Amino acid sequence: MYEGPVQDLIDELGRLPGVGPKSAQRIAFHLLATESADIERLQHALQKVKEGVVFCDVCGNVSAETRCRICRDPKRDLSLVCVVEEPKDVQAIERTREFKGRYHVLGGALDPLSGVGPDQLRIRQLLNRIGTATDGVDISEVIIATDPNTEGEATATYLVRMLRDFPGLTVTRLASGLPMGGDLEFADELTLGRALSGRRSM
Repeated sequence: MYEGPVQDLIDELGRLPGVGPKSAQRIAFHLLATESADIERLQHALQKVKEGVVFCDVCGNVSAETRCRICRDPKRDLSLVCVVEEPKDVQAIERTREFKGRYHVLGGALDPLSGVGPDQLRIRQLLNRIGTATDGVDISEVIIATDPNTEGEATATYLVRMLRDFPGLTVTRLASGLPMGGDLEFADELTLGRALSGRRSM
């Protein structure tokens, strides 16, 4: 334990996701030795995140304007919507360069134990998007790309139930299975089971 502001900084840094006590301590002492101009730049960046970042009116992704660059892109396929939990998931899918449609960010996953129900997520906005044609184009496919964990599976199941009554709408789920370069002996039962059930002909 350190005294005063140093310990306060370590405590606050330790509350960040993925930052343990040792990392928090290292960052705090790094900041302590940093020039004042660098600290001011960091403070300014943190302030801008809270004041300057907005969420896209259409998809809920982080944006600098009311519509994000993906929703403004006229080359995107308006009939395809990929549903993800968080803005970071959009970037993960974009890195693959495989998806050419638009996104819908839920803002989390269903987690009743933590008090996160359907009303806390952007599910109503998704249903409104599907029910309304955009630029004369109806959404024909919704790809559910929630995390492959308990909360993500519960969210996917709920969404499938909500979306199955839309006429002409195809609802798909990201395939899950074995990672490239992995060994079968190290795969957990759920992943291996999914890989078997999702097998395809060659």
